[in-house]
Amino acid sequence: MNEHSKLLLFTGSYASAAENGVQVYEFNGEAGGTLDLLDSVQGIINPTFVNVDAANHRLYAIGEKANGEGGKEGEIVSFAIDPQTGKLTELNRIPTMPALGAGQTTTCHINRDADSEYMVVCSYHGGLVGLISVDENGQPLQLIDTAVHTGKGTVPGQEKPHPHSAIFSLDERYLFVSDLGLDLIRSYRINRDQNTLEAHGETKVQPGAGPRHFVFHPDGKSAYVINELNSTVTSFLYDIEEGTLQTAVTLSTLPQDFPAAKNSCAEIAFSKDGCFLYGSNRGHDSIVVYAVNPDTAALTLVEHVSTRGGHPRHFTVTPDGEYLIVANRDENNLVVFSMDTASGRLSFTGNTAELSKPVCVKPAVFPV
Repeated sequence: MNEHSKLLLFTGSYASAAENGVQVYEFNGEAGGTLDLLDSVQGIINPTFVNVDAANHRLYAIGEKANGEGGKEGEIVSFAIDPQTGKLTELNRIPTMPALGAGQTTTCHINRDADSEYMVVCSYHGGLVGLISVDENGQPLQLIDTAVHTGKGTVPGQEKPHPHSAIFSLDERYLFVSDLGLDLIRSYRINRDQNTLEAHGETKVQPGAGPRHFVFHPDGKSAYVINELNSTVTSFLYDIEEGTLQTAVTLSTLPQDFPAAKNSCAEIAFSKDGCFLYGSNRGHDSIVVYAVNPDTAALTLVEHVSTRGGHPRHFTVTPDGEYLIVANRDENNLVVFSMDTASGRLSFTGNTAELSKPVCVKPAVFPV
């Protein structure tokens, strides 16, 4: 960052309403990757994923609430961000997916299009993908359409659909939903005239893989999914015009001597230049690093690096591409690594921050 900007990190956690579930840190790369806590927010149950709109100074956190009938359903809580102080001010909260009776439609992921016209949430337990309208002030309004996934997979944990993330293609013509329960990635279009989700196609992965999080290469010509259940990464070549995926390779995220049965995967992200791909192992408690050939979507193992904590549920790469920050849920900390842009390798900086059960960390740059 330069003297005219600052980098803020926003975290989500497993938390009760009485605990600090959302935190704001200032990250100082020039000081070697230090983290200073600026603000914390209570009053949300399990704000496990957040989305940042830096241009409009908005933060959106998912949460959950009781439906009054013994069930649990999702909500979105919106905040104004003060970039100078990092302080969050709650603006509104809306329910996302109603739950009937003792059902559970809590959400695990939230995303937003670049123009802030829509938000998309995924209900892991409900098997649902929700489309949310947004007003001109960036406030989510209401659920306007729901895509229902049906079926089941082949291994324990796949007794029903489990949509886990929804990612836009770089041109935002298509939306890709990784369904851990169905072993597939289902693509959608948003019909902006009808305000509906329209199914476009689907791509299967290996039976029992459990696709979780999905990412496009920065050039938009290939895509990659990390598979939670069998500890692999699958790469695809992407047809930009047709919005279709062609499977390229599937590789393990683990060393050969570590059993996949003792591990599950979580997050996946690229280096800024797209030369290296990173994924997190929960159990082996490591970040796997691959070199990427974007022309073929081939992956070559570079290294495994300990996350210095248990259960790395999420991580992020800073916008300048110089640091990677891991959220270790079971170690109750954030851990900062520097990134070698030539080799892709990670080095522990010695900088950490303590917080309870972090499961999401998102960066954003603000002018000051």
